[in-house]
Amino acid sequence: MNLLFDLDGTLTDPAVGITRCIQHAMSQLGLEVADDRALLRFIGPPLRNAFAELLATDDEHLISRAIALYRERFVALGMFENAVYPDILRGLEQLVAHGHHLWVVTSKPRVYARQIVDHFGLLSSFTGIYGSELDGRYSDKVELVRIVLESEHMAPSATWMIGDRAQDVRGGRMNGTRTAGVLWGYGTPAELRAEGPDVLLDTMAELVAHMSCSMIG
Repeated sequence: MNLLFDLDGTLTDPAVGITRCIQHAMSQLGLEVADDRALLRFIGPPLRNAFAELLATDDEHLISRAIALYRERFVALGMFENAVYPDILRGLEQLVAHGHHLWVVTSKPRVYARQIVDHFGLLSSFTGIYGSELDGRYSDKVELVRIVLESEHMAPSATWMIGDRAQDVRGGRMNGTRTAGVLWGYGTPAELRAEGPDVLLDTMAELVAHMSCSMIG
């Protein structure tokens, strides 16, 4: 099977870095800074969408300025204010040993995603890493999954999209892949169920077991 993994909220917990970088951007713009918990729901969706909502604007210049300020801190500090979820490394190694082919497919810019995956010692488990461009292209999961399937000549029926947010499930479903929502990240069960995933999983061990059964089936 081809297994496409989201990054934030699925492989790593980036809450500290992302919330602090959003707060930095808002502060530099002279705006009220929300507390950490209020910002957790912005982990996963494209950053441009998050700032459009936080700033209550569709002004592309202002949104781009906020993103630049966010990345100012993200590159210096926030990228690695992050942690791998328990059992992820072992689970990835088991999936590879079972004959699965793994990719990272994230709305985060690819240049950052690769650094994060490498920094946390996960790179060797993945065949490739796909992400958005710094200008925001390919941040939509439906488009990104389509690009991955076409570029890697994957059959959707032999592919799973795995992630913790609605856009992960939607990205796979709209491209005909099977989909797994994981419940250790930032999407709620209700959010994920609304997108109609094939399965919801509580732990990485459950994911490994489920994919092993899928190989047999």
